[in-house]
Amino acid sequence: MNAIKDYIELCKPRVVMLMILTSIVGMCLASSGNVPLVPLILGNLGIALVASSAAALNHLADQRIDKIMGRTQYRPLVQGKITSKNSIIFASILCVVGMFILFFLVNILTAALTFLSLIGYAVFYTLYLKHATPQNIVIGGIAGAAPPLLGWTAVSGSVCPQALLLVLIIYVWTPPHFWALAIYRLEDYAKANVPMLPHTHSVAFTKLNILLYTILLTCVTALPFIINMSGWIYLVGVMIINLGFLLHVISLLRNEDREQAIRTFRYSIYYLGILFILLLVDHYVI
Repeated sequence: MNAIKDYIELCKPRVVMLMILTSIVGMCLASSGNVPLVPLILGNLGIALVASSAAALNHLADQRIDKIMGRTQYRPLVQGKITSKNSIIFASILCVVGMFILFFLVNILTAALTFLSLIGYAVFYTLYLKHATPQNIVIGGIAGAAPPLLGWTAVSGSVCPQALLLVLIIYVWTPPHFWALAIYRLEDYAKANVPMLPHTHSVAFTKLNILLYTILLTCVTALPFIINMSGWIYLVGVMIINLGFLLHVISLLRNEDREQAIRTFRYSIYYLGILFILLLVDHYVI
């Protein structure tokens, strides 16, 4: 039973669950009525399996720094609960099964975009960008922003501006989300020699960038209403959660207490989930 729990942890289940929520919303927004069962069930299964594979590969690649960082030193690979060989086999099985489902049972476009996302996150970001530049999150964030697009293409078989707008929302949300965590875990990233923005450019500079990106996010999240992709339910809801995000960030700017950084990070997680639920509710109510 413990072994199963360790393998589940390797998949970063909470992160994958949030990704699947955004994928489901992408599917629903791409559908004028009910979402067809094949993409809804098999599409999300395939996306979840490939995302879990990418997470497992991330664990594998980050073993060295995970041993150093406090928040990751108890991960299964670091603790020796799972061997590197077994993690590679596990990740490979997840990837192959997930890609098989997407390629043969959903559509080729979704399979191709999902595989590109895996490469972008597990290879380009994890192995290179993360250690190369303090803009790692900004550049690499596009891979993590893909799930709503994958859900959209699973239903429609095509890419359209509305789907790309959903990607843009997550892409702009990513830097303030991760930089808040990077401030809270400043010493961890410094010890691991990962060039996160608070370590390379100071905490004050990072806080300013978090504020600027949050303001940009407030503007970007108004676009679904502006282009008639969503209605008043979404707009009112997103204005409320944007105000909450801005208040957290302003408090972060004024407060030297690191605890405000982790509160901002946690709020950002709820923020993204609520935003996509608002899109979903608005779509079906209106």
